[in-house]
Amino acid sequence: MSFAQLSRLTQERPLRMLLVNAGEPDSLAWSGLVQPLRLAQRILNGGFQLEAVNPSQAASVVGDWQLALLVADEGAARLADAELRAVIERCRSAEYWGGVGAGVLWLAQTGAAGGARIALPWALYAETEDVTERAILTPNLFEIDGRLISCCGGAASLDFSLTLIEALFGAAVQAEIKEALCIDRVRSPEERQRVALQARFGALQPKLSEAVTLMEANIEEPLSTDDIAGLVGLSRRQLERLFKQYLGSLPSRYYLELRLQRARQLLLETNHSIVQVGLMCGFSSGSHFSTAFGTLFGNTPREERQRKLNR
Repeated sequence: MSFAQLSRLTQERPLRMLLVNAGEPDSLAWSGLVQPLRLAQRILNGGFQLEAVNPSQAASVVGDWQLALLVADEGAARLADAELRAVIERCRSAEYWGGVGAGVLWLAQTGAAGGARIALPWALYAETEDVTERAILTPNLFEIDGRLISCCGGAASLDFSLTLIEALFGAAVQAEIKEALCIDRVRSPEERQRVALQARFGALQPKLSEAVTLMEANIEEPLSTDDIAGLVGLSRRQLERLFKQYLGSLPSRYYLELRLQRARQLLLETNHSIVQVGLMCGFSSGSHFSTAFGTLFGNTPREERQRKLNR
């Protein structure tokens, strides 16, 4: 699903967001998230209300919230069970809710993620043995799946915050905040935590890591699933089973998304024509490229390029 779905929340005035910080107040996960949102609050002058509390205050906060997030840096100690349950119940009463950083892991460990796709900090992958049946871990920077929002934290919190701001308040407000913070580029939700797969699987799933590396190295002339399986020494069925179990996707789908994410990056960061971008990402047909791009991102390559021109 796309973060654009959050735009319907703008019908609420003021739009209200609750942030529960269970980590250090100066952590990157927290500061990257909250600073752009505080600037948005100032710009919107009453149109957006941001409430930031610690876990002990969360249960007693009065009001209805459109968004609520549990935030913790990856080194934060997990909350006691009773306090964590109370915070989760408070957050999930919002229309959209979720976690940032270690908060994502805590949601998954308690079963609150409910089988959703979640973006977890790669440094916490070693702690996910009891999570894979309760949620689908992705290597993305941030995710939205139904009502559940997740962000891997760290520096990605800044990209996440700015993406929320664009979805909720529009590109003009986001541009003003980017200028104030001297930020040139906002990474998209689907961009990968670059070390995520290796950190998560390492020696445990070398065939899966090798398969993804092959995909990333062959964007312009894609390999077939059978080719990839043969190159890593697995049958097609074995490879598909690995992808389904650990990445929640078939190899062909995962590969297609990799190519489309690369295409999106080229559209935003280079001056190559749309036709050239399609060819560089393995699409010989312009109509196939446009249709696949629109299905994943919700807009056409031409509209994506226009975003670059409007910045």
